[in-house]
Amino acid sequence: MVLEIINADSICKRCGKNSMLTDNDTGERFCGKCGYVISEELQDSGPEWRSFSKEGGTDPTRTGPPTSLAMHDRGLATIISSSNRDSSGKPLSSSMKSTIERLRTWDSRSKVNASADRNLRQALTGLAMLKDKLSLSDSVIEKAAYLYRKALEKGLVRGRSITGIIAASLYAACRDTETPRNLKDVAEAANVNKKDISRCYRILHKELELKMPVVDPVQCIARIASKLRITEKSKRYACKILQTAQEHDGLAGKDPMGLAAAALYMSCVIHCEDRTQRDVAEAANVTEVTIRNRYKGLRTNQD
Repeated sequence: MVLEIINADSICKRCGKNSMLTDNDTGERFCGKCGYVISEELQDSGPEWRSFSKEGGTDPTRTGPPTSLAMHDRGLATIISSSNRDSSGKPLSSSMKSTIERLRTWDSRSKVNASADRNLRQALTGLAMLKDKLSLSDSVIEKAAYLYRKALEKGLVRGRSITGIIAASLYAACRDTETPRNLKDVAEAANVNKKDISRCYRILHKELELKMPVVDPVQCIARIASKLRITEKSKRYACKILQTAQEHDGLAGKDPMGLAAAALYMSCVIHCEDRTQRDVAEAANVTEVTIRNRYKGLRTNQD
């Protein structure tokens, strides 16, 4: 048993002596003179995070969870619990219940005091639903929320569909982070017309001066291959096909998902894997005509 003196200025409530000890094994805190137990559980009062200063040292600070742009209030607001119990766990009286209910109502109303705030809350709620449908990471959602907030500040949302703008922001975030999600995937998840998302995306691209990187079709191969359960050998050969076509400038202006699907289909044909054009087209969410056209171009580059 290891005994350690803590809080030397604390005084025992029973004997009045200044000799408080703590047991690091059991977590009990008690008086070293009379043995009176103050608490049975030891709570860590140390810092949770460390913030590094400019001078090179560390500054221990105790803080809460990080803020997030994907939340309406960035995670800074407090919420009144829905459980009708006090701090000690006892149920509230009937008069206090009605008082707390009124406080909850005014608390929720005070958080949204403008049309822009209501707009933002509705948009970010829809963004959270799209995250689950498309299986996206937190970094993509943070980028999409940032783009939507910028569009809201510039007044680009006024007169347009909130769902269309948030879907266009999400598609722009996917392109910026090189996440393999095409426009058709976002349109189906958001239940919005593909043309509406394209129109909103062009507005965001122009007004916010976005610079999008060119999507590498090699990154789309893993997604299609996992759906079709294609072997690793065929996947690597498909990547080799795309790299060869890229050296001959045969990928310029082509849909990356269609190129990846055509390369996988060619690799399956070479390695005698039973995958039809329809199977690959459904997995890649493209048409069979697209696969045939891209297949001809890739065959030309291979020859």
